[in-house]
Parts: sequence; C-alpha cells; structure tokens
Amino acid sequence: MPTKEEEKTTVNDQMKKSGRYHYANGKRKSAVARVRLYKGKGEIIINNKVIGEFCSVKTDIGLIKSPLKLIGADKDFDITILVTGGGTSAQAQAARHGIAKALVEVDAANKTVLKKEGFLTRDARTKERKKFGLKRARKAPQFSKR
Repeated sequence: MPTKEEEKTTVNDQMKKSGRYHYANGKRKSAVARVRLYKGKGEIIINNKVIGEFCSVKTDIGLIKSPLKLIGADKDFDITILVTGGGTSAQAQAARHGIAKALVEVDAANKTVLKKEGFLTRDARTKERKKFGLKRARKAPQFSKR
C-alpha cells in the first residue's frame, strides 16, 4: 500500500501528464490562490497537501468546496491550488473565488449560478493602513486636557 507522500506524487504526476487544465486566480485580503482544474475524481490538493491536512477548520473545507457543490461537480474535477499570503480563512476564501472563476472557464453556463450566489465577486475589503500620529489605522492616543 503506497504512503501518503507516494499518493501525492502520483496524483501530481498524472495531472502534469494530462496537461489540460482550466486556470484562474482567486483573491481575498492579501491572500492569492492559483487554481488549476483537471478532469478527475474529486481530489483537492492545496500547497501539495490534501485538503484535510491543509485546512484544520471544517468550515473552511466546506467553504472551498461550496462552488463545486452548487454546480453539482463534486466528483468531476481534481483541483490543485497554490495559496500565498493572508491568514487561513482568507486563503480559503481566495481558493473558493479561484475555483468559481475556473468553473466559469470550464462552462460559461455556470456563470449565472455562481454570480447569483456571490462567488465570482472579489471581496475587496483589505486592512486599512496605519496613519501618522495614530496608534493604529484609526485609534488615537488618549487625549489629555491638562
């Protein structure tokens, strides 16, 4: 029986050999996810780890899989994702955004369903920069009258 590392390499080798994939970028805060969709049996690999190893929170796993479940393509695609920057939940949201955009690349009919659910819109909220004379972006030092 092959070990987990051997299984990972065989899956990656199969995907690289096929050469056909649909690509999209997903973004959220400072996290960027580069997503590749391959025809397959439903495996999701994030940063060369199986999704269960990468995401410790169950809600993040559900968040990443939500565009696939919405379309009903849970078992149709193998997905490889490279995520950089941000925190864990921002990375999960970036991966969801990228998967949704890649599904539109696969079939343009998916666009209406995904857009209606809000998976295609990039959440542009980012951290506000710190201002001069303040402790944080908006927190001012305590005012002393005398």
